[in-house]
Amino acid sequence: MEKTERSVNNYYVVDMSHVIKVIWRKIWAVALASVLVAALGFLLAAFVIAPTYSSSIMLYVNNSSNAESGINNSELTAAQNLAKTYQVLLKNRTTLERVIDEAGVDYDWEDVYDMIDSAAVNETEVMRITVTCGDANEAAKIADGIAKVLPDRISEIIEGATMEVVDSAVVNNEKVGPSVAMYTVVGFALGAILSVLVLIISALMDNTIHDEEHVTKTYGYPILAKIPNLLDGGTKKYGYYYSRYQKDSDKQATK
Repeated sequence: MEKTERSVNNYYVVDMSHVIKVIWRKIWAVALASVLVAALGFLLAAFVIAPTYSSSIMLYVNNSSNAESGINNSELTAAQNLAKTYQVLLKNRTTLERVIDEAGVDYDWEDVYDMIDSAAVNETEVMRITVTCGDANEAAKIADGIAKVLPDRISEIIEGATMEVVDSAVVNNEKVGPSVAMYTVVGFALGAILSVLVLIISALMDNTIHDEEHVTKTYGYPILAKIPNLLDGGTKKYGYYYSRYQKDSDKQATK
């Protein structure tokens, strides 16, 4: 009987009502932490992190070398498939080094590789290429360099394939990143989550006896006495006394 009781007492009991009460009593701390971290995110996005700018071009993909014969459905499908191949040919060392020379910018080809994002427009044979970097003018120069270099590069590798510029690059002085709103919202959520986690951990590690219900639920021992704290300005604080031996004697008396 004693062995069974010890194994039961080895379990760690989590009083969720106590944890919720701790969080509710400290809800002001959660709100304060959320606001502070949100303000930190705002300051980082607005004043610390370097802004980025983007410029885009649009290219029409054509795999027919004979313009007078027209373009049929099979050629359109082939052009859509070739757009994916063109994206691979765009982001390779040889092409990007030519783009750098054409644009006259001081970057390595690996740097330019990370700046470029390309995709077909609504699954059509039109391809959009966007360049994003820390300078609006350089983003437009690189995009224009791609518009001049890529069609020649494609025609060198794929016979009968051509590209036409649909939309040229323009200088866009409106920054695309970082997003001040996103950093602020993420900071607010992060502050709330971290502060709640700290309160939960502190509540779980708190081994203070709060009331008689806490004693009976956590330890399973009966309350023998409740002593008020008469020196605490009249507030209702008590000390509790319990004994395992008293619990054992109660069980023996029951038997």
